[in-house]
Amino acid sequence: MSELTKDHVLAALRGVRHPNRDQDVVSMGLISGVVVKGQNVGFAIEVDPKEAPALESLRRECETAVKALPGVASCTAVLTAERAPGGREHAGPAPTLGQPRPPHLEKPLVPGVRSIIAVASGKGGVGKSTTSVNLAMGLAAVGQRVGLLDADIYGPSLPRMTGIARRPQSRDGKKLEPMESYGVKVMSMGFLVDEDAPMIWRGPMVQSAIQQMLSDVEWGELDTLVVDLPPGTGDAQLTMAQRVPLTGAVIVSTPQDIALLDARKAINMFRKVDVPILGIVENMSYFCCPSCGHRAEIFAHGGARACAEKYGVDFLAEIPLDIAIRETSDGGRPIVVSDPDSPQAQAYRQLAMTVRDKLASGSSVRQPPRILQM
Repeated sequence: MSELTKDHVLAALRGVRHPNRDQDVVSMGLISGVVVKGQNVGFAIEVDPKEAPALESLRRECETAVKALPGVASCTAVLTAERAPGGREHAGPAPTLGQPRPPHLEKPLVPGVRSIIAVASGKGGVGKSTTSVNLAMGLAAVGQRVGLLDADIYGPSLPRMTGIARRPQSRDGKKLEPMESYGVKVMSMGFLVDEDAPMIWRGPMVQSAIQQMLSDVEWGELDTLVVDLPPGTGDAQLTMAQRVPLTGAVIVSTPQDIALLDARKAINMFRKVDVPILGIVENMSYFCCPSCGHRAEIFAHGGARACAEKYGVDFLAEIPLDIAIRETSDGGRPIVVSDPDSPQAQAYRQLAMTVRDKLASGSSVRQPPRILQM
């Protein structure tokens, strides 16, 4: 076969028939979001929500059909249950807070992982991913077994920040092996798509992709899984709150008032879904001139600390605005590992030790809140 394409994938899927209808899944319009990157394939199967629990076998059959294509190393199909046309009267009554979780949601997605922490921000551009990767590397540097999940489906940045350009493989054809960077296990949608390829996926597809990067990856035994969330309070955050026993959340903000407004939204969102706030990190807190040592507070200073005090959460760290942090992140060599003795790296390592100590002193692992898809 020549270079693998979307047409090859669709041709293979035309041989898969819906178990309850005399049509193939492509003709029925169930296949969407097909992504081909080298030997790796991903796509979504959109089904009626009432049929979703019974169609797991269809998802596996679709994966098997695509894996049979010459040159395919891995295939990930996500089953998305869209709300039936016509609104709530067709989809059934909306479940509410406090209803029992269905049996298929009770099984833990990531067995073997002691603590899962989300790194979040209310808005983009505050250095959340840089904080995530350096926090993960810092935790590994102080002796923890660490995983790092890129939950930003639309804008994955961890492949570049971790210096990984390879593609994940599967030993058993069922679960992907996570990539590894400086002793940290890493998984990102960016490993499966071209760097400049847009992910034109709707919310349920994003939710399913995140769930599968948790459940269909062989994470193994980890002390901490750090999850780099996209900015905002949308589908990715809700998925993590619904499906994962998050131990806590780290909120990242810059000192500016506009960033802090959104940080407060992130704090309130996690509180509404009963996720503990481990604390706030003030990124780009100050600039220290490398020539004269003068400290300039370019984006103001102390706003995140004041926000922490107001909301009764811990203030975790001040991270400087420094070109070395930017250069090492863009180069795939996070400063915690590329220049571990620098003041910038020490700031992240201190953050890592603070988070490690908070996790060690915490109570039992939090269970997911009783929230269902609406």
